[in-house]
Amino acid sequence: MQLLDGKVLSAQIKQEIAAEVAQIREQGGKIPHLVAILVGTNGASETYVASKMKNCEEVGMKSTLIRFEPTVTEDELLAAVQNVNNDPDMDGLIVQLPLPGHINPDRVMETIAPAKDVDGFHPINIGRMAKGLPAYVSATPQGVLEMLKRYNIETSGKHCVVVGRSQIVGLPMSILMQRNTYPGNCTVTLTHSRTTNLAEICRTADILVAALGKPEFVTGDMVKAGAVVIDVGLERVPDASKKSGFSLKGDVKFDEVAPKASYITPVPGGVGLMTICSLMQNTLKAARGEVY
Repeated sequence: MQLLDGKVLSAQIKQEIAAEVAQIREQGGKIPHLVAILVGTNGASETYVASKMKNCEEVGMKSTLIRFEPTVTEDELLAAVQNVNNDPDMDGLIVQLPLPGHINPDRVMETIAPAKDVDGFHPINIGRMAKGLPAYVSATPQGVLEMLKRYNIETSGKHCVVVGRSQIVGLPMSILMQRNTYPGNCTVTLTHSRTTNLAEICRTADILVAALGKPEFVTGDMVKAGAVVIDVGLERVPDASKKSGFSLKGDVKFDEVAPKASYITPVPGGVGLMTICSLMQNTLKAARGEVY
């Protein structure tokens, strides 16, 4: 078993991005600028956004955080999105999810200009990705692809099983893994909560992507020997032995699955770090006008 180490890879990618940003600065070019909008004080969201801002700073990019109270109206939030759309200095925009119940996240995502949608959630970017056209790819699936590529994991002709059909991870992951490219050319099965023979299907996977948001759902008996296991989950589980009162768990029961896997991602220290790198790569592309 080999660990797919997100810490090592993300450090390497951040060095590459920092070198590119330094070159832009030396040439007097425009420094890439990421904007994040955060509504309310959700603990996990606060942590994610702070990490994104910190990583921008580390690679020399500009970042701006726009905060709103949870009582903000949908119209006020949409107006803030339009302001970013219209600001030529701001290259990429992310609106941190989840949003309060009175705000329709689809309306918000559809209001973000596709050229600034570095999270890859806009229907135009999802459609372009599905057709194989230049697009901003959702950051987590893109991070997984980068990981497969940098570890030289063979994907052509393999059976890839994706567990979870979310628009953010599962659905785009299933589309990307079947495309005629590398990583890709897999035969893909997309499973979800209504799949009846889920464990049986998982056991046929050469590459298993767990992205359903249920801690330690994938157990040792659901994985065949030699499988590549990608754990996208990151949930807080109560843990009295920890000072924080919780520990972080993935969707895969690591201790059971790792001995059977050829490659596996740890949690934390795996896909999550790659997601942030992908976001910065997309922001760099946005600043250069590479996609639109």
